[in-house]
Amino acid sequence: MAPHPPSEPETIALDSFTDPPPEPTPRSNPPEKSPRLKIIASAFSFFVAGVNDGSLGSLLPYILQTFNISTNLVVVVYATNFFGWLVAALTNSSLCQYLGLGAMMALGASLQVLTHALRAWLPPFPLYAVTFFLASLGQAYNDTHANMYVASVPAAHRWLGFIHAMYMAGCLVGPVVATAVASANAPSQWNLFYLAPLGLGVVNLTLVLPAFRDRMTVASTQQADTNTDTDTTRQTNAPSKGTRAVEEMKATLRVPAVWLTSLFFFFFLGANITAGGWIVEYLTTVRHGKVQQMGNIPTGFYGGGFLGRLLLAEPTHRLGERRMVFIYAALCVGLQLVFWLVPNIAVEAVAICLMGFFSGPFFATGISVASKIFPDDIRSSALALVFVLGQVGGSLFPVLTGIIAAHTGVKALQPMLLALLCATGVSWLLVPRVPRLRTE
Repeated sequence: MAPHPPSEPETIALDSFTDPPPEPTPRSNPPEKSPRLKIIASAFSFFVAGVNDGSLGSLLPYILQTFNISTNLVVVVYATNFFGWLVAALTNSSLCQYLGLGAMMALGASLQVLTHALRAWLPPFPLYAVTFFLASLGQAYNDTHANMYVASVPAAHRWLGFIHAMYMAGCLVGPVVATAVASANAPSQWNLFYLAPLGLGVVNLTLVLPAFRDRMTVASTQQADTNTDTDTTRQTNAPSKGTRAVEEMKATLRVPAVWLTSLFFFFFLGANITAGGWIVEYLTTVRHGKVQQMGNIPTGFYGGGFLGRLLLAEPTHRLGERRMVFIYAALCVGLQLVFWLVPNIAVEAVAICLMGFFSGPFFATGISVASKIFPDDIRSSALALVFVLGQVGGSLFPVLTGIIAAHTGVKALQPMLLALLCATGVSWLLVPRVPRLRTE
C-alpha cells in the first residue's frame, strides 16, 4: 500500500498569489468587523482537503483490486498530484491578475467538486489518476488563499492552528468513512465513498461564495490590457499585469528567508505525508498485522495531529515558537526510533499517535513565523511559494519511498522517515528569527 497524495496544507506557489489592483491583498485591507464567516469557510476548505487526503490509504487495497494494477502504478497517482501543484505554481501569478482572492478560492472549490463527481462514477484508471491532478490543483487555489487570508487576521497563530486542525480532522474522518463504505458490500463499492467528499465539496463552495463575496472580482482580459484607452501615456508607463507578476516573483525568489522557510515545509510535509501513507503497508508487510485492523492506525496518527494543532498552538506561541518546534522535532525523532526499533504493534501505534501529536503545530507555526519575517511587499507571493514547495515535498518523498521500497522492501520507510524528521528539525533552525518589534 502506498501513501496518500498531499495536500496541507495543512497547505506554496512559485509565483504570486497577489490579488488584482481593484482588490488589495489581505494585509492591506482595513480591519473587518467580523471575519468569522471567512475563517469558518477557510477552515472548512481545509477539512474537505483532509477528507480527500486521508482516505486514499484506506481505499488503496480496493483500488488495486478493482483496476487490477500493481503497487508500482501508484507512482502515476503521485505524479499527477505533483503536476497539479506544479501547474498551480506556474499559473497562479497570472490568474491572480484577473481573479480576486474569493474568486480563486471558488475556482479551487469548483475543481474539487468536479474531482469527486468523477471519482464517484468509478472512471477507468487513467481518468481516475487524472482526478488527483484536478484535486491538487483545486486545493492549491482554494487552500493556499484561505491560508493567506487567515495569516493576515489578528491573533493569526490561533486561527492558523484552528484551520490546520480542521485539516487533520478531515484526515481523521476520511479513513473511517472510507473503510466503512469500502467494506460494507462484497464486491466492494468503494467508489461510493466519494459521494461524501462530493457533498462536502458542494458545501465548501456554498460557504466560500457568500463569505468572500467582497473579493469575487473578475477582470476580463480587455479590462486588464486596455483599461486606459483614453490615457495612452498612462498605459505606456504603467507596467502590465504580467510584468508586475514577474517582477514580484523575482523579488520573492531573491529573499533567502523564503527559501529557508520553504526548506522546512518541504521536509516536514514530506515526512508527514510519507508517514501517514506508508504506515499500513509497513505494519501489514513487515510486522504482519491484519489489514482490517492496521487500516485504523492512520486514524490515530491524524487524531494526534488534530489534537496537537488545537492544544499546542497557544503554548508554542507563548513559550517561544523557535524553541518549541525544535523540541517537538527532537521528540518526533525519538518516537520514530521507537517505531522502528520496537517490534510491537501496540507500542508502534502509540508512538505513531504521539508523533502526530507533537508534529501537529509545525505547519501553523511555520506559517505564523513566515508572515512575520517576510517583507510586506512580497508577503502574499512568498507565503504562496512556501505553501506549494511544501506540497512538492509531500508529493516527492512518498514516491521516492515507493521506488526504494520496490527494490528493498517497505522496511525502507523507517530510515526515510528518520532522515526526513532530522532534516525538518535542522531546517527549522535555519529559518531566520522573528524581529522583536514584529512579534505579537
